[in-house]
Amino acid sequence: MERQCVFIATFVLILHLVQAQDPTGFINVDCGLPPRDSPYNAVPTGLAYTSDAHLVNSGKTGRIAKEFEPDYTKPILTLRYFPDGVRNCYNLKVIRDTNYLIKATFVYGNYDGLNVDPNFDLFLGPNLWTTMSTNDTIEELIHVTKSDSLQVCLVKTGISIPFINVLELRPLPKTAYVTQSGSLKYLFRRYLSSSDRTIRYPSDVYDRKWYPMFVENSWTQVMTTLNVNASNLYELPQDVMTTGVTPLNANATLNITWTLEPPTTKFYSYMHFAELETLRAKDTREFNMTLNGKQSFRPYSPKPLKTETIFDVTPEQCDGGACLLQLVKTLKSTLPPLLNAIEGFTVIDFPQMETNEDDVASIKNVQDTYGLSRISWQGDPCVPKQFLWDGLSCNNSDISTPPIITSLDLSASGLTGIITHAIQNLTHLQKLDLSNNNLTGEIPEFLADMKSLLIIDLSSNNLTGSVPPSLLQKKGMKLNVEGNPHILCTTGSCVNKGHKKKSIIVPVVASIASIAVLIGAFVLFLVLRKKKASKVEGPPPSYMQSSDGRSPRSSEPAIMTKNKRFTYSEVMTMTNNFQRILGKGGFGIVYHGFVNGTEQVAVKILSQSSSQGYKQFKAEVELLLRVHHKNLVGLVGYCDEGENLALIYEYMTNGDLKEHMSGTRNRFVLNWRTRLNIVVESAQGLEYLHSGCKPPMVHRDVKTTNILLNEHFQAKLADFGLSRSFPIEGETHVSTVVAGTPGYLDPEYYRTNWLTEKSDVYSFGIVLLEIITNIPVIDQSREKPHIAEWVGLMLTRGDIKSIMDPSLNGDYDSGSVWKAVELAMSCLNPSSARRPTMSQVVMALNECVASENSRGGASRDMDSKSSIEVSLTFGTEVSPTAR
Repeated sequence: MERQCVFIATFVLILHLVQAQDPTGFINVDCGLPPRDSPYNAVPTGLAYTSDAHLVNSGKTGRIAKEFEPDYTKPILTLRYFPDGVRNCYNLKVIRDTNYLIKATFVYGNYDGLNVDPNFDLFLGPNLWTTMSTNDTIEELIHVTKSDSLQVCLVKTGISIPFINVLELRPLPKTAYVTQSGSLKYLFRRYLSSSDRTIRYPSDVYDRKWYPMFVENSWTQVMTTLNVNASNLYELPQDVMTTGVTPLNANATLNITWTLEPPTTKFYSYMHFAELETLRAKDTREFNMTLNGKQSFRPYSPKPLKTETIFDVTPEQCDGGACLLQLVKTLKSTLPPLLNAIEGFTVIDFPQMETNEDDVASIKNVQDTYGLSRISWQGDPCVPKQFLWDGLSCNNSDISTPPIITSLDLSASGLTGIITHAIQNLTHLQKLDLSNNNLTGEIPEFLADMKSLLIIDLSSNNLTGSVPPSLLQKKGMKLNVEGNPHILCTTGSCVNKGHKKKSIIVPVVASIASIAVLIGAFVLFLVLRKKKASKVEGPPPSYMQSSDGRSPRSSEPAIMTKNKRFTYSEVMTMTNNFQRILGKGGFGIVYHGFVNGTEQVAVKILSQSSSQGYKQFKAEVELLLRVHHKNLVGLVGYCDEGENLALIYEYMTNGDLKEHMSGTRNRFVLNWRTRLNIVVESAQGLEYLHSGCKPPMVHRDVKTTNILLNEHFQAKLADFGLSRSFPIEGETHVSTVVAGTPGYLDPEYYRTNWLTEKSDVYSFGIVLLEIITNIPVIDQSREKPHIAEWVGLMLTRGDIKSIMDPSLNGDYDSGSVWKAVELAMSCLNPSSARRPTMSQVVMALNECVASENSRGGASRDMDSKSSIEVSLTFGTEVSPTAR
């Protein structure tokens, strides 16, 4: 069917031509080039390349091995690699709302002598661009910038160290290569010629690389020595447009094929035409263009020696990912179809918005002012969540608006100087913690003008002067200036022990000797009593007390045992002052640390705002101190010191199951056998809580984020803050306030408030469905939003493939899957009495494992997800060598 949305680019824009001929907008970066060797003009383009030293704050420089040097030229000979940190970013100054051709070149060249195949992720700002898994490749993208800066980030995902050789940006006309949405990822760019020459700048004014297409035996080469008018929007090189091909058989079609992975990938194609032959009066060249048998454009005739570009303004898809483009001669045509050049791009969406521009500028100003060199402070401050800058909290709940910075924690960061005015531009800031530094000067009044700011901790600094009255009078403000001996507090709402001590010392010194002795004795008595009390109760809180003057946990009984107890200073030491964040939750932040300098641990710090935090903390400590099982996360120790509460666990290298199922942790798919092993081990941990503990325990929060995986992908249950026991012999349930996670919560428990071990069985059934389907537990866009209802609907249709995770590509024993589905649905029985026990669940799952293992086959522990690949039938490799 003829499409109405056809655009033929035949017009000439003088402005674009002038801009195209001026390469000053090019950005050419030789990564790893020493600054003293910068800039230089590369051969054969003549373009000036500069060092990357001023564009990135981390990494080390290297050079490909000498054995590979003869195959390459500058700028590919050098590279920068990033052994430290997870995300390392280049920060490039660009022009907002400009269409850029972005090229990144990666040539491993065994620079480190290890012969390790690369495997790491490449991000553009907060969004994944691609995964690097080859030794020699160029990644290319056409992207419209949204701000004045562009960040290209390399992210470590395994043992491979990220590296990059060249980074290049070329501005394009704004109306060229336009998409309905998203950006364009390079698929192929070919000119139809028997030549072996790669064409780029200066022949191509935008420095696109054109690779020759293999001319098949059924084609004939068409060429001209005349000049072709190429002055349309795309400005193709003369060397590209002066050649073309037609079918050898005048009545044959001209076929171009390629494949897409995954098959549902959307793409754009751009076909470039110019008539190169002098046609006789009776000759006509006219043809239709079809994609997989469907007509894409109306009959078309190339213009003599004039370039025209034909493309569709809407993206295309090919059934099954196999694309067949055919140029078909019309009935009135006397000549076969002709094609000069063709480009293909896949659509790549970058859905995550960058952090609010003003917040980014402000936090970088703060970073520069205090000279902060934290390895994590690279790239976008807030997103993606797994790369959130240390010390920041952000709000990105509304995907339609940019994320904003809501909390800044620079405590114990070695800050000196005054409180920088850059902070006042963080207009959404709710909490500011600058405690335990060496800040001087007065407390600035602008803090009172920050409307969102509610908590300010300036304790343990060297600030001077009076607290601004406007700050003291601000309603709802919590201010802590304790430990600043030179700060004057003018109201009772500001605590400053330093001045109180001074006001006492003066009259004491002036008193008569006998009274001084009495007072001294009395003070000594108080000090001794205070020390004794502190040994029992712990040190005073480092933050403000609650409004009633009591500690938030004053009514809670203390944890009786003192085994495995650490001081808060030891916690700070083991986490290197809380340098590396592993994750965040309702309890607080989890940090990476070391005990005794060698044993890796995960340190969970209780948030000051955590509701009922101490109850959960106490419950978890007491549970883990008395239960031990290979499938329960082990407690290395804890800290219970005043308001400073921490849990120190064994470190689980591979994070949680949810991350692996969703693909947020890496780009590997857990195969069916591995998934079964994980749920069996998780079930064994629950079985121990239900049957092996005296009294029995109910976890109350079984979900995929609470199933952690060690380096061998052994599963262990975690997060026992909501766990409850049955203290009375023979008790069948506990009446308790409902707690848990929506979607996983037992509906009977929710309805009756009666908690039994079968509530965990229900939650485990949801986990089982998650590993089978790999779909969200709740999705309002589905016909049945809850996963259990959706699976029930699919079961009525009797097709296991509609339920099973499609990324497994059918690599599983169907009998094993059916058993797992039946077991999951039995766990979800509305009546808890009819659900199996965890012992029965373990037995049934072991049967599933046995069934899968008996199948054999080539299943591996983890199968790599396919990235988009192209297999063109017309010759040389799509991923060109960098030579």
